[in-house]
Amino acid sequence: MAAEAQKLAAQGVRVFPFSVGEPDFPTPGHIVDAAKRALDQGATRYTHPTGTPELKQAVCEATKRHRGFDLTPDRVVVSCGAKHALFNVAAALYGPGDEVIVPAPYWVSYPEQVRLFGATAVIAHTDAESGFVLTPEELERRISPRTKALILCSPSNPTGAAYSREQLLALAEVVRRHDFWVVVDEIYADLVYGGFEHHSLAALAPDLSDRLIVIDGVSKSFAMTGWRIGWSIAPPALSKALGTIQSQSTTNPAAVSQAAAIAALTGPRDALEQMRQAFEKRRGIMIDGLNALPGVRASLPVGAFYAFPEVRGLIGKRFQGKPLSNDLDVAMYLLREAHAAVVAGEPFGAPGFIRLSYACADTDILEGLASMRRAIDALEGDAA
Repeated sequence: MAAEAQKLAAQGVRVFPFSVGEPDFPTPGHIVDAAKRALDQGATRYTHPTGTPELKQAVCEATKRHRGFDLTPDRVVVSCGAKHALFNVAAALYGPGDEVIVPAPYWVSYPEQVRLFGATAVIAHTDAESGFVLTPEELERRISPRTKALILCSPSNPTGAAYSREQLLALAEVVRRHDFWVVVDEIYADLVYGGFEHHSLAALAPDLSDRLIVIDGVSKSFAMTGWRIGWSIAPPALSKALGTIQSQSTTNPAAVSQAAAIAALTGPRDALEQMRQAFEKRRGIMIDGLNALPGVRASLPVGAFYAFPEVRGLIGKRFQGKPLSNDLDVAMYLLREAHAAVVAGEPFGAPGFIRLSYACADTDILEGLASMRRAIDALEGDAA
């Protein structure tokens, strides 16, 4: 898919960028300016492997303000992005014989990181009708004596689903009856819409703090994907182990990026709110447009910047006599015929769906949807 999209773009074809998992806005100016000042002041050398004291303190204060729970710097390990923080956790906790529960649809790296360390990813099922959230009953069914951890993402990539206060409390009741870690990825927590209120499990269930890990960062909220700053919040003993792993791999995150992250966490949030409002508007355009397409059904996401429509109504239809056999075929067809770069659902553990990002201009969304409509209208036959 990526190679095909690059090939089309190299030929001068306008490709609609619905596969991109990052904000299309620039990093806010005050953050960039802070990085420039830091460079002028010598932020070009090693820092402590787990992050500067100033950034760790900023993480503690921002977490208290925006996630609702207290922590101390010894619980924070700053890494080269949230993915790196998740990788450190996998390296520290998972091994052969362990099972890690991963609700589907899932971000593709969750099960792969589990498998890299010899553990087994146990896939728990969710569906569109339940809002793509893990139920207590399904969680209970997937727990075994070998369960080492549960990974939750709220709001979610790829679905945009998020857990309400009541849903998190219900899951916490199940967790209390067993002995395993809970990893909660909150990288999209600031990007919620329609009055939805984000809640952190760490704030709702402080009694679980000795086996709870929170993953967060500045990439999505502040349009800083390329700066590569994320962090884990974990019990001090585990954080020490995470620091040991990181010190023997990457050493520290870039000094200048850490300075930028401090400015993001301690500075004004006006740009974040403007970006969030723009995403909320684009969400409406994208979902309304998708639901107007024949054979496509999309539910309204409450967070992140992804739509995750079902496209089973297109599977089985034919183009020039060749059937679309699955969501991978649908995604490739939309790229080749509509020049819309989308991502198939199968790699996310959700066959029959595709993921589209609405982190792009309104005109891209509207014109891309119109192009998709023309391509879908060109299909022949009935769905499978």
